[in-house]
Order: sequence, then structure tokens, then C-alpha cells
Amino acid sequence: MTVTTARPTPGWTRIVWPAEYRSDRTPRQTLIIPTFNERDNIALLLSRLAAVLPARDTQIVFVDDSTDDTAEVIAAAATTCPIPVRVHHRLNRTGGLGGAVVEGMRIAEGEWIVVMDADLQHPPEMVPNLVAAGLRDGADLVVATRYATRGGRAGLSNGLRRWVSQGSTTMARLLFPAALGRISDPMSGFFAIRASSLEVAGLQPQGFKILMELAVRTRPPRVVEVPYEFQSRYAGESKADLRQGLRFARHLAMLRFGPTRLRMFGVALIGASGLVPNLAAVWLLNAVIGMNVLVAAVVANQAALMWNFLFIEELFRRRRNGSLLGRLGRFYALGNLDLVLRIPALACLVSIVHTGPLWGSLATLIASFIVRFFVLDRVIYAARQKPGEANVVAA
Repeated sequence: MTVTTARPTPGWTRIVWPAEYRSDRTPRQTLIIPTFNERDNIALLLSRLAAVLPARDTQIVFVDDSTDDTAEVIAAAATTCPIPVRVHHRLNRTGGLGGAVVEGMRIAEGEWIVVMDADLQHPPEMVPNLVAAGLRDGADLVVATRYATRGGRAGLSNGLRRWVSQGSTTMARLLFPAALGRISDPMSGFFAIRASSLEVAGLQPQGFKILMELAVRTRPPRVVEVPYEFQSRYAGESKADLRQGLRFARHLAMLRFGPTRLRMFGVALIGASGLVPNLAAVWLLNAVIGMNVLVAAVVANQAALMWNFLFIEELFRRRRNGSLLGRLGRFYALGNLDLVLRIPALACLVSIVHTGPLWGSLATLIASFIVRFFVLDRVIYAARQKPGEANVVAA
């Protein structure tokens, strides 16, 4: 048994190879197994995989985001496993579970890449069936499905989880009929893809549902399905929660509408919500304090800008550049310049173009919104390189 250790950034990698392993041989399949605090499942998982997979044609890659000692447990268990095992522990958990899978895909060397969970809800004995189906049918993607005939989802712990799973599946297929129409279980985390059909660079995963991301962005030409019975978790706790559900909904919207249009919609909602503090401040300053209505309107606009800024900061939280005060100053300058320019523009439309006041106001508001959005998106919150984005893990 040979044990080597490399230290890519961020994180560390440990590779455990059996003594007879030939590094110049391309394996038939590489298994990608993302883990987050799954230490009690590892020994049984490796044992069951070793019982059904040929060691000389297989590699196993664990991409670990754990906060416990799961990575060390994997490395220790791998020393008695006949299959070559690589565990990469990430310090920067970009993209969640989906990001871990994509990082594993960059490492994988096999002709087929099989993605599965570590909790034994995906039966290890099904892995050879997925690859065999792909080879037999000339498929690019083989999906293990809970919803085809002879498939099942008994491992979902309760009725609520079954309802959420079915609802998510239906929603995804309705939004992407062309990409997901051939896949009965686009929420499946258990699938095999031909490495030559994979375009890793185009994937932008967020959270759990990497298969949906992969099918929508890469559109594999030939897809087949293999039914399986979803099992109960062997040990540990499910990572599915409300936060992951919200992350899935956001990811679904981003895939459907694109990140720019989604941000534009968010800015529009925030702007509409700003009417509440604006009107409340005008009433308080004019009716209660007795301030002149025009002065009250100007002051109220400042209050509404602060309201909007707080939500804009959250919407663009991953694209914040420079200091908070700098962004606040630029945001206020943009908001007040918009107010100063919009009034003369409205006057020109009404007096020169002879547009009605209502339609003129609507036109200036729409034009103003578009300009403000692109200044926010391209200047104040210009995109920046994500931490670790340029780092490549060496094999």
C-alpha cells in the first residue's frame, strides 16, 4: 500500500493507492462522493463498493467539506480498500455539495464519472448497473431514478420530504421542458456521465442539485435511466433544511432567467418596497412635524435610499468591492442624480413631446431604473473573481 500526500490550495489532498495500482492506466469509472460529516458511513460504504467494483478499473474520489474528522476517517479506511482512493478536504466550500462534485470532476481520470452520496441512500451495488447501461445504450448520461417503474423513494424520512421532493421535481421539469423532459428524476444525486461528454468549465453549481445544473447547462445528447430504490440513511443526519430549499429555489430561478435578469428583478422589488418608507417619511415630516411638502419629499427620498441600500447590499453581497462608506456614497450620489435628472426629463416629455403626465412619468421611471441598475451592476457592484476561482487542484 502506497500513501502520498499533496497540499493544493485551498485544503489538502491525500491519495491511497494499492501496491499493484498502475498510474498509467485509465480507469473505466471514477466515483465522486461529496462528504459533509459522514464519518460513520465510510467503512461500510467502501466495503460495499469494493465488493461490487473491479479495483483495477475504478477510482474513488471523496471531496470533503466536513467540520469533523471525516477526511481523516476516509484516509484511514482507504488503507484497507483494494480500490485507489483520493480524499480532498476543502477549506473553501464554494458552491456547497454541487461545488464539491464539480471539484471532484476536475480531479477524475475515469472514462465514466459516477456521482453518489456517502450516506448509503444510494445503493453501492447499483454503480456497475449505471456504467453498464451507459455502455450498452451508448448513453452520455445515465440517471438513477426513484420515479420510474421499479424505482422507489422509501428512504425519504417522512411525507413532507416526499412532497417537497416531488414538488421540486415537477417545478424543475416545468421550467426546463427541453433539458429535463427526458429525465424523470432531475433531483437525483446518483448518476453516471461519460467524461468525454462533460463540460466542467460551464458549470456554476449552488447547493445540492448538481444533476439539474449539469443537464440544463450541458444538454447531454443521449440520456437513459435506471430505476433504483432510494434507501434510508445509514448513519448521521440529513443536510436538507429550509436554507438548502431557498438556495435551490434561487438556483432554479438563476438557471431559468440568468443572473443578470434575476438581479434586475431583485433591484426592482427593492425599489418598489422603498415606496413604503418614502411615503411614511413624507407623512411624518409634513403632517406631524409641519415641514414644507417639497422639503419633506427631498428628505423622505434620502430615507428611502437608505432603505434600498440596505437590501441592495444583501442582494449584491458576493460582489461587494471597496469600503462600505464608499459604496454608500456612490449609491446616494446615483439616487439623487437620478432624482435631479428625472424631473427635467419629465418636463421635456410633457411640454415638448406632448406626452401625458402619467405616461411621461412611467417612461422616465423605466429609463431611470434601467440606467440605475446597470450602474449598480457594472460599476458600484462590479463582478470580481471569487476567492479560489483561479486555483486548480493538481492530480
